[in-house]
Amino acid sequence: MNTEKTWMIPKTDHYTSMKIEPVDFIIANDLDFCEGNVIKYVSRHKNKNGAEDIRKAIDYLTIILKTTYNDKE
Repeated sequence: MNTEKTWMIPKTDHYTSMKIEPVDFIIANDLDFCEGNVIKYVSRHKNKNGAEDIRKAIDYLTIILKTTYNDKE
């Protein structure tokens, strides 16, 4: 992986204060859209939107359950 970051994404404290930024983790692990959003929302909830971010992560986890595991609940 290229260690020089050339992203056009604005740098914000709720991400840059982490040892590994979520975007770098997501790309390095080849996560899909829903998986990446789970990582994003869970990793920032304490420093940004609190419970709202956890609810968003749960929504993406529910999508993963339904589309990957055919979960009907």
